[in-house]
Amino acid sequence: MQGIQIIGMGKALPARRVDNEAFTQMVETSDEWIKSRTGIQSRCFCEEEKQMDLCVEAAGKALADAGVSPAEIGLCVVATITPDYHTPSSACMVQERLGLPEDIPAFDINAACSGFVYGLEVVSCMLGSDALPRPYALLIGAEKLSRIMNFQDRSTCVLFGDGAAAAVIRPSDTHRFFCRLGSQGDAPALNAPGVGYPEPYIHMDGRKVFQFAVRAMENGIRLLEKETGVLANEIDQFICHQANERIIRHVQKKLKLPKERFYMNLDRYGNTSGASVPLAMAELMETGSLNPGTKVYCLGFGGGLTWGAAYLEF
Repeated sequence: MQGIQIIGMGKALPARRVDNEAFTQMVETSDEWIKSRTGIQSRCFCEEEKQMDLCVEAAGKALADAGVSPAEIGLCVVATITPDYHTPSSACMVQERLGLPEDIPAFDINAACSGFVYGLEVVSCMLGSDALPRPYALLIGAEKLSRIMNFQDRSTCVLFGDGAAAAVIRPSDTHRFFCRLGSQGDAPALNAPGVGYPEPYIHMDGRKVFQFAVRAMENGIRLLEKETGVLANEIDQFICHQANERIIRHVQKKLKLPKERFYMNLDRYGNTSGASVPLAMAELMETGSLNPGTKVYCLGFGGGLTWGAAYLEF
């Protein structure tokens, strides 16, 4: 099986940071209530920035980090549920803004919070194809969730944030990659109706999503153990979708795994959906925690309902 290697990453965050206290002016809540139930302390919201601005900034940083020029990119994929346009895709707009070659595939993936993990599998499959004219792929997770949030709904408005992160990926015969994806259609559990609906905002059944997320993470880890032969206690970093600290800690404790191997940044960014996993990964790369030989499980879960689990070697 051909593997893949992430050779560069970059992230982009809006300038405006909003702490929990700001929500006490909108809904009946408190800083302590939000922190104790989610682990979130602040998040970033766009003001003038568009989702595309975040995509382009993150992608540009990833290309620079990888030492790869736009002309060398053979595939562009964006994982998002909040594109600036229904069409063209965010990926096509990245192609234009960055001057990527015109003879490459460029498209978006809508798998919500599992989007980046879905994207890893898509990139892996396409990089192994003779149809791509160049050896590198650009995979971006980007969201402007503040655009579809109801700031009068206490159960959701405190949870989400905006941001983006990007990865430059190449095929590799020495870096193994395994991925398993799944879905369980359940729109009432987590959805955001389209334009034209009375309330085109995020709606969520928190209890149902929590139960699904815990099952999905545990199942994903067990599947990866079976497929890779690498046991969970041999994994150096677990990069999980940053939805809720309680979800991550529940799985970590149940599987009796070390707390320090589960990176979390949701205290600073909240739930950024498709940007969540790559933002955590980008920060781990920045701190030097993803060195050659590092073994990683990436775990995503979210709207659809969808889930994804991937094994990466750095």
